[in-house]
Amino acid sequence: MPYTAEISRTSPTCFIFLVDQSTSMTDPIGGDDPKRKADVVADAINRLLTELSVKCAKEEGVRDYFHVAVIGYGSAVGSAFQGELTGRDLVPLSEVADAPARIENRTKKVSDGAGGLVETAVKFPLWMDPVAQGGTPMNRALKYAETLVAGWTERYPGSFPPIVLNLTDGESTDGDPAASAAAVTAHATADGSALLFNLHVSAAGGAPSAFPDSDADLPDDYARALFAMSSPLPTHMRSYAASQGRRVSENTRGFVYNADVTSVVQFLDIGTRATELR
Repeated sequence: MPYTAEISRTSPTCFIFLVDQSTSMTDPIGGDDPKRKADVVADAINRLLTELSVKCAKEEGVRDYFHVAVIGYGSAVGSAFQGELTGRDLVPLSEVADAPARIENRTKKVSDGAGGLVETAVKFPLWMDPVAQGGTPMNRALKYAETLVAGWTERYPGSFPPIVLNLTDGESTDGDPAASAAAVTAHATADGSALLFNLHVSAAGGAPSAFPDSDADLPDDYARALFAMSSPLPTHMRSYAASQGRRVSENTRGFVYNADVTSVVQFLDIGTRATELR
């Protein structure tokens, strides 16, 4: 069965996040949340990097089960890491964990033990900042990702395949991205083809279409094009999605359209769900 390779320090896998940084990411995200789309996406990725670091932490430190790239695309295409990691692409997770650009003081609501909520102060590491400037050069971003995927599959031919997660709010402004998307997933390890998942961040509100198995209920050609570019969810990710209340089938794809804040977080959680770590 594909997508069952054990992930270890000697056979790691990689996550490549493609983050739309176009001007329209200044718009508020859909639903009741007034936050800008750029802020929601940056917060979600920063939080995920913390969670991955904790998940991979052992007594001797953070183990490099994963290497991570965060590629922004807007007025430019390239690494979105800030601070010590500026300009770097695939970075071992231990180095990511050791080098946030800065740590902010934030508040979050937690249970007071009596059925209510209280605010408490938390430290929030940041590796990337929200950026919103320029067009949506999705083609260039996917070609950038393909270069990283090609290098990875050559270096780790037996590993769990690379996972590319594209978070965007608009149509590509540098041509049809379908061929570039297909080029990403044409690369493979012995465990299967590289995976490409797509999330459309909405300002429209309304119910998201999350992890569909068909394009029949999607609203327009753009949504159907993103669906067609998205890889089917591997079995272990489908099982996890089902445990989170999602209706899944063998044809379920790693795709969310019209995403709100909750959908962004769940998309990243499901899309980065790994097999067992050793």
